[in-house]
Amino acid sequence: MGARPTLASLARAFVRYANVTFGGGSATTAVLHRALVEERRWLKPERFALIYALARLTPGTNLLALCTGVGWQLRGWRGAVIALLAASVPCSLIVIIVTYFFEQWSQNRLAQLAIHGAVAAAVGITVVTCWTISKPYFKSRHWLRAALIGGGAFTIAVVFVIPPIRILLAAAVLGLLWPARSS
Repeated sequence: MGARPTLASLARAFVRYANVTFGGGSATTAVLHRALVEERRWLKPERFALIYALARLTPGTNLLALCTGVGWQLRGWRGAVIALLAASVPCSLIVIIVTYFFEQWSQNRLAQLAIHGAVAAAVGITVVTCWTISKPYFKSRHWLRAALIGGGAFTIAVVFVIPPIRILLAAAVLGLLWPARSS
């Protein structure tokens, strides 16, 4: 793990990546992973994945929980507050502006086509985010364990329509019962 970031550099990172990444929470998560784990090395991939999983368990906006968790991990309470505000205030203003323009253009045929394209891209970005976060686990010698747990979770969610929190909790229990053996 790299040097501990200053509060100002933490704020700049979250203003930049959590507010100008379009495509929803999945796209932002992938960009934050690349910026904080791969480029700045502020967090190890395993720590980011743990914060991501815990954020998915929280009610409300999971992306804000992720940002707050990362801020907490890097700089304690002050980091959590800075990350939360930096990740939420600017994008809230952007949403207000985009909503205004959407209302103005919602009946326009070209705008409708653009929205359909954006939805398709969002699905693709979600798949890329899942791969970005899980890639280290599939490159290890425990890839079969990761594939079975991940594939099982996906199948259960799609076929049985079980709430994500139950699937995450069940996967956590399975991970405890079926630990990865150290090399």
